[in-house]
Amino acid sequence: MRNKENKHFGIEVPPELHGKLHYIAKYEGRSANGQILYLVRQCIRAFEEEHGEIILSDKE
Repeated sequence: MRNKENKHFGIEVPPELHGKLHYIAKYEGRSANGQILYLVRQCIRAFEEEHGEIILSDKE
């Protein structure tokens, strides 16, 4: 069931990229959504390791 607290993030993806994302996600045992979240978390972790923790204000 969808968590109503979560934000919805819609993006347009070229068909080839979409297919390859699903392929990798299935290979790694994740849904496409789970794979995207995994990649976003990796990106944020790498950014914060280089630049420090991102502190969000209450408005974000």
